[in-house]
Amino acid sequence: MKKANRVLLTLKYLFLIIASFISVFPFFWMVISATNNAREVNAGKLTFGTHFAENLGNLFHSGLNFGPALGNSALIAAITTVLALLISSVAGYGFEIFRNKVRDRVFNILLLSMMVPFCALMIPLYRMFSAAGKAGFTGIGLNTMFSVIVPYICTAFLIFFFRQNTKSFPKDILEAARIDGLNEMKIFTHMYMPVMKSTYAAGAIITFMTSWNNYLWTLVALQDPQKRTVPLILSAMGSSYTPDYGMIMTGIVIATLPTGFLFFMMQKHFVAGMIGSVK
Repeated sequence: MKKANRVLLTLKYLFLIIASFISVFPFFWMVISATNNAREVNAGKLTFGTHFAENLGNLFHSGLNFGPALGNSALIAAITTVLALLISSVAGYGFEIFRNKVRDRVFNILLLSMMVPFCALMIPLYRMFSAAGKAGFTGIGLNTMFSVIVPYICTAFLIFFFRQNTKSFPKDILEAARIDGLNEMKIFTHMYMPVMKSTYAAGAIITFMTSWNNYLWTLVALQDPQKRTVPLILSAMGSSYTPDYGMIMTGIVIATLPTGFLFFMMQKHFVAGMIGSVK
């Protein structure tokens, strides 16, 4: 029996080692390729090279405006994350705390919107922002950050996520606060938000990563080369006749750092938020 258990345990560890290797290898190859030139990457070299500084210089002096694209992506992702967390948390809080006859019907309709693919919404969104620009509202038309941010600041998934986590929010705190004379705004900002910090952390990571990696709608809405984001720049690099894979991998490594840093910085809160933990 002990021998059988050891064999089973060995097989489990062997499977986990293989799965870990398959998962980590693409990231390892990406970092390795960032230190090699295009010829060495094409040759499949799997050892560190000495061309990282060269690739980095080519990346920021290639005329593709990679530096401004980083700033554009950071600004769009930061604004989208802050607004999405604020609006979605208020909506989730309201759907769970305030009860009435039509609440669940409205929420079910909201959930049904998750079944509509974003590709089906692009044409209406494009026409809407295009009409706003032609009507003289240049700040909210196409080719503005507003057109990229607005479609993502209120999503059904994030509202659902906050509502489900609000179910574990201690209702006794609400009753005590109302007895003490606090209005709903102060209850939300001074009590709900600090208690639900794990949920906010998980929502921030999900929203930031989605906004940072957004490609399809950004490609449609942002037509000015000076306003392009990082995914658009990386796509342009790969579509050339002779792509410099060393430079591309360097760009991908740099583009991965913000989301990776945010995740590892908020990892504990992210896990707690995803399982609905309230502290």
